Amino acid sequence: MRTILVLMDTLRKDFLKAYNSETFVSTPNLDAFSEDAITFDNHFIGSTPCMPARRDLMTGRLNFLERSWGPIEPFDVTLPKVLQKHNVFSHLTTDHTHYFRLGGEGYINQFISWDFQRGQEGDPWVSHIRDPEWMPEQYYGKLRKQYQANREKWYENEDAYPTPRTFKSAMDWLEDNKGEDNFFLQVEVFDPHEPFDVPSKYMKLYDDAYTGPYFETPNYGAVDVPEEAVDYIRKRYAALMTMTDVHFGRLIAKLKELDMYDDTLLIVTSDHGYFLGERELFGKNYMHNFNELAAIPLFVKDVDNRLRGERIDHVTQNIDVMPTVLDYHKIDIPEDVRGESWLPLIEGRDSKKRYALYGAHGITMNITDGHYTYFRAPNKENSPLFEYAGIPTTIRHYLGESNPEEIEMGPFLKRSRFPVYKVPIQKAAILDGLPDMSDFTKDSLLFDLEKDPGQNYPIDDLRLEKELQGKLVEELAYHEAPEEQLDRLDLR
Repeated sequence: MRTILVLMDTLRKDFLKAYNSETFVSTPNLDAFSEDAITFDNHFIGSTPCMPARRDLMTGRLNFLERSWGPIEPFDVTLPKVLQKHNVFSHLTTDHTHYFRLGGEGYINQFISWDFQRGQEGDPWVSHIRDPEWMPEQYYGKLRKQYQANREKWYENEDAYPTPRTFKSAMDWLEDNKGEDNFFLQVEVFDPHEPFDVPSKYMKLYDDAYTGPYFETPNYGAVDVPEEAVDYIRKRYAALMTMTDVHFGRLIAKLKELDMYDDTLLIVTSDHGYFLGERELFGKNYMHNFNELAAIPLFVKDVDNRLRGERIDHVTQNIDVMPTVLDYHKIDIPEDVRGESWLPLIEGRDSKKRYALYGAHGITMNITDGHYTYFRAPNKENSPLFEYAGIPTTIRHYLGESNPEEIEMGPFLKRSRFPVYKVPIQKAAILDGLPDMSDFTKDSLLFDLEKDPGQNYPIDDLRLEKELQGKLVEELAYHEAPEEQLDRLDLR
């Protein structure tokens, strides 16, 4: 049994032809793959952003209920380790630099082997004390000196960009291991995540005539640039999607060349979306989890080509990846896992999953059944709120640095007797460095996706809201959320 998981960071569902026939973005290889695969229409995030989403994938549990961005914990039961116990070889190839930053410990070590392509985002790779050769004087948004130094390694040389190198690494691994029939390969590219750095030939596909200041990475928050710059950044994102699609296509071609395509389980998905000016917003995390962020693509090519080219509208999310892979490999699913395998759906049976619970730690709590979405805002104090961690690192710093005297330690998690730090926090860690963003999520919102798929018109239905509050409480209990979440969300 062979399984390949392809993870493309920040891949917008509504920019893909398989989900939006009117998209302006060219992704012919993903379009073709969707015709061979099953397209899931109600697939949602779990925890955001990058590392919380990856812990979801690797453990089959929701990270954001207990903590923010952080490492694999000592008590985590992970997909690669379970596979290894059953003699399934696992390999990761990635350019995702967050695995190597403070707060990203332990993920790569779950795999038997791994390969890393340097240079994405702020990866401290090219070491120059001097300024990079090209630092524009005028620009919108953010400009990272480190990234500008890194890009000197590949500027306009497409095959030297990190995403092409990552797909090439996967192709080389497959070539080296052709004929093998018992492995899990995770191919993970950072694109089309910002910075939207792409060779000019791809920008030319989108008739770019922009002449304003340099613009590659928006500031998170309300749109702060002219309309023509918003249009331009959408085109840069689209161009990066197209380049990513080209190299995904090369991976598919390699699988076919090696006669490994037809009988391999192939899963293609993302971790979250991104606002590119919609609702007058840029970025992610600080706003409500509208579907631009929360509804993500999922394509699954079954090993026996069941349901080829068909669609499934049952609600699913990325915590379901682990049980699905184990199910296909005929390995028992650990009791700690809270995701549900997709194999029953593919075989024409039912799934126990009815709701997707999703969000970022310390912000809103969100639930959907694929028909309605309900965004539950916290109380005005956003309290009580704690992070639970065996390893108290988070994105680029340590938990509890400002209030160490308030930290408790004990076996606070239901699934483990391993002692963890219980760290009181006043502000969601993922919002560090941003101003007060609480106004963006101060109100609870309810939407009917069938009548209003764009989530433009909140509905006022007290009976339905109460019903979904009850379901939210049930889901929080099932997922073993800390009890104080009920108080923070005024759900008692």
